[in-house]
Amino acid sequence: MIEIGKVINSTPGNIQVLLNSIDDFENNKARIKISKYLSIEDGNDLLILASIKNISAIQALDANTISYTISCSPIGCYKDSEDGISFKQGGVNLPSPTEPVYVPDDDVINAIFSSNKNFSFNIGHLSNNQSVEYFVDGNKFFGKHIAVVGSTGSGKSCAVARLLQNIMKINDGHNENIAKVKNSHVIIFDIHSEYQSAFTLSESENFKVNCLDVEKLCLPYWLMNSQELEALFIESNEMNSHNQISQFKKAVILSKEKHNPTMEHINYDTPVYFDINEVYRYIKNKNSEVINKNDTLPHLPKRNDGTVIENADFIYLDEDIIFAATSTAKDTKASNGPYNGEFERFVTRLETKLSDKRLKFITSPIKVDGEAFKTEDFDIILKQFLGYIEKNNVTIIDLSAIPFEVLSIVVSLLSRIIFDFAFHYSKFRHSSNLVNDTPFMLVCEEAHNYIPKNGGAEYNASKHSIERIAKEGRKYGLNLMVVSQRPSEVSETIFSQCNNFIVLKLTNINDQSCIKNLLPDNNASLVDVLPTLAAGECLVVGDSVPLPAIVKMNMPNPIPSSSNVNVYDEWNKDWVEIAFEEVIKRWRKE
Repeated sequence: MIEIGKVINSTPGNIQVLLNSIDDFENNKARIKISKYLSIEDGNDLLILASIKNISAIQALDANTISYTISCSPIGCYKDSEDGISFKQGGVNLPSPTEPVYVPDDDVINAIFSSNKNFSFNIGHLSNNQSVEYFVDGNKFFGKHIAVVGSTGSGKSCAVARLLQNIMKINDGHNENIAKVKNSHVIIFDIHSEYQSAFTLSESENFKVNCLDVEKLCLPYWLMNSQELEALFIESNEMNSHNQISQFKKAVILSKEKHNPTMEHINYDTPVYFDINEVYRYIKNKNSEVINKNDTLPHLPKRNDGTVIENADFIYLDEDIIFAATSTAKDTKASNGPYNGEFERFVTRLETKLSDKRLKFITSPIKVDGEAFKTEDFDIILKQFLGYIEKNNVTIIDLSAIPFEVLSIVVSLLSRIIFDFAFHYSKFRHSSNLVNDTPFMLVCEEAHNYIPKNGGAEYNASKHSIERIAKEGRKYGLNLMVVSQRPSEVSETIFSQCNNFIVLKLTNINDQSCIKNLLPDNNASLVDVLPTLAAGECLVVGDSVPLPAIVKMNMPNPIPSSSNVNVYDEWNKDWVEIAFEEVIKRWRKE
């Protein structure tokens, strides 16, 4: 190693170095650059590895004399012995002033970043040294939550696609696992319909992607829990919403009990079939209910033929009742029921939701044979979006055509069911003293759209479900990859649970501050380089990395459908005719 200077100041987050001479700087200028590395003796038998963050030239009183100082952040320490180089991140004993400083040899840097049994998953190569491949600990990287952030156009979609292709061993359109299907399981919430092209290979490659759009996705309403059902069908800001909830809950439980007579302990949240049309009839009857007040008959709901209705709760599920008119006459005395006229808006809302064709994948999904999904079909539904119908490593849930008013509910339902499956599968395995052998990763693309830091009640369902995964999912083999161009607008709870960060170019000061606050103190200074990163360059920080670094990721092949339009080039071409009829057909889903 070449000695270039001495330590002149040492603090926990910053070590300042004075170079010995101008010649030392000029002769090593290619290796003394921002984000490159220095080796510093710590006074013992270890060397400190530090990342350069600032270089300054100081002119002395003598105008012909210039001194150079370097500010760097300590990252870790290493020892060079006969057994090789052993590196440990953190745990740095700060050097005293006058300790010598060196430019490390290339073999030192290569040894720290080289592939071994711990660091075996390749992300790319060092941006400032393309000959050095960058490896991370695959178990720690994918076994904990990951954040991928960057401004629009920085290459987030390509970065995510490349990472996932590396997992699947897809290189240049070729499936290296063509002989057999591996046990990787990735589910992508694709809000812009970008990722299908990144995993669509030729038929000969024996790799199928499971793409579920609004036409294919079957997500029956009866899988929803109480929070999701109420978010879909009830307006929480209405004055009588508490009465709507109480009667809706009662109707749901009655219908579940009716259609699942052999099951015990059914409650509002039990994921079993019920008929939403029966619930609608129940609420409609409650809204029109008239109670007999004539003492010659029991004080029960009264039909228009003068008879009273026993077991009204069950009758209301099956029949549209025509009630008797209210009356104060002694022989026909009858008065309105407790909810008569109170549910007019509720009934209208139910009618609107159930007749909305955009929501048929929720309100009336059907199987291939035309029958409705029932309790006994729960396994088919699970296999659908876990990729187990055709053994798919990648399942893409295309949310681009999901109506915005139900986006949060759909995300909540999907993520909650995936979590519940991972939880119960883990418990099932644990009962036999085994560990979960089928981990899943959930990729939340454009996460700020459905798990925002701030937002109204419409986001409560999705935030609750994904925050639960962030806090508890890792224990059950379910991990998150949170992708966003606005990290400052994503739920703080979710980002605070991420252990690994891939940060592409960020230009917004609030987003930079958000990431800086999430990173360990000794890495926070690296955020200063984020506005200057090129497309595809990223800062990689976390538990899984040998040490934080600026990494250049290779382009995925195939690429996601996220390329920008070359506006200037297109505008300089001759006039293009548009097939309006075909566009409108697709728009109308004809």
